[in-house]
Amino acid sequence: MDESWPTAPPARPSAPAAEPWESGVDLHLDLRLDLPPDGSYGRRAGLERALRDAVRQGRLAPGARLPSSRRLAAETGLSRGTVKAAYDQLTTEGYLAARQGSGTVVAGRPQKPPPAAPGGSAVLPPPRYDLRPGSPDVTAFPAAAWLRAARRALAAAPSAGYGYGDPRGTAELRGALAEYLGRTRGVAADPERIVVVSGYVQGLALLTGVLGGLRGGAAGGGAGGGPVVAMEDPGLPFHREVVRRAGGRVVPLPVDAYGAAADLPHAGTGTPDAVVLTPAHQYPTGVTLHPSRRHELTAWARASGGLVVEDDYDGEFRFDRQPVGALQGTAPDHVAYLGTASKTLGPALRLGWMVLPPHLVGPVAEAKLYSDYQTEAVGQLTLAELIAGHAYDRHVRAARLRYRRRRDLLLARIGAGRPGGVRVRGVAAGLQALLELPPDGPDEAQVMRRAAARGLAVGALGEHWHTADGPGPAAGDRPQGLVVGYGTPGEGAYPAALAALARALKS
Repeated sequence: MDESWPTAPPARPSAPAAEPWESGVDLHLDLRLDLPPDGSYGRRAGLERALRDAVRQGRLAPGARLPSSRRLAAETGLSRGTVKAAYDQLTTEGYLAARQGSGTVVAGRPQKPPPAAPGGSAVLPPPRYDLRPGSPDVTAFPAAAWLRAARRALAAAPSAGYGYGDPRGTAELRGALAEYLGRTRGVAADPERIVVVSGYVQGLALLTGVLGGLRGGAAGGGAGGGPVVAMEDPGLPFHREVVRRAGGRVVPLPVDAYGAAADLPHAGTGTPDAVVLTPAHQYPTGVTLHPSRRHELTAWARASGGLVVEDDYDGEFRFDRQPVGALQGTAPDHVAYLGTASKTLGPALRLGWMVLPPHLVGPVAEAKLYSDYQTEAVGQLTLAELIAGHAYDRHVRAARLRYRRRRDLLLARIGAGRPGGVRVRGVAAGLQALLELPPDGPDEAQVMRRAAARGLAVGALGEHWHTADGPGPAAGDRPQGLVVGYGTPGEGAYPAALAALARALKS
């Protein structure tokens, strides 16, 4: 039997010749040509109605290019004359516009005023100077190095790398992270114990859900069977809400000059299932967890079976000496280490990692599988190449020097003169500082209003406390302060932002 293929496939109808501006755009239209079933006018009316509705409903945005009359006629089964007549009619009505060399496009429409914010207040314009904490200088993203790493990574990636993969993350990134974290942060990081996540928030939510499933809140009796999670007070309120929405019950863990308290019964009724810490650089006070507290908290985890969650959000940026090693390195079977590329590279990458105790790897990987299956792989491969080629180390070192210069300028402008009696705290590391306001001076709200009047946005310490009935200082005794981030502004805008801050404090 002859199994040879024909010498050439059968001929297919050729596509209509493209206009000079033809880009092959696709267009979905509900023509409803059967409404008036006869006559070219009815078919033209159906096309006009479909195009008009698409523009009115916003499915065709201003400036969107339409197919040429020749191509749309071929795709809809209409005559080219019918399509041209519909385009002409809608151009006359102002829905479409003809551009020389670009064909037919959707005409621009008058801009609507922005909607009012909830409660009737107007939407505020972005601040002129942004010193709010939480973001790096994204203008310093190493785009050229990232592109070079992406080209190398994609050229070497097997075809299977573009399919569904391990929910723990690519083997390339987990291997690169194990080497990097062990070398730079003192983390005991076996690749088999690493789970790549889409940022710290996802990692925290996954851990909370897994603890609720494994322990059922038995140790602490969380509401609804969820785990009890002790979190630093003050701390980031957004992270507390992440834990609550994942089924956990948050109890406050007081922070003092030595970092988070190690006397965990004070964290609330019963023993917590987990304790969330920022030991290298407490957010927002900037305190480094004292060695004795580090020992006490890991001893608690060993004795109780509880989990310490280490949020190493900016541990690479230490200015007075070598970065403090990760807490995980002292108790790898009892500490879950969480880090991200958000502060070193940029939050838009949505790449984070968890180094887990062995008994949590499987449950967290399974939770990740049913959460989003896997974190996108192309960025993982690129970051792995960036780390393996040491371009990541070079970028972090350059960023550390840049942020140290910014920290020094903040101290020179604000710390030395102490305008308004302000004291600068927590500047040994990280991308933000705490400006403690004097007790006999204006309060946070007054200084924030003064700053806003000068086009300056900063963070308030007050929003980071848990509740008035927590175990920490009472609401009236809590220090007043501003949380100032020096990572957000670009290089050119930073001095002017500091000048605006100094004026707001002096007044």
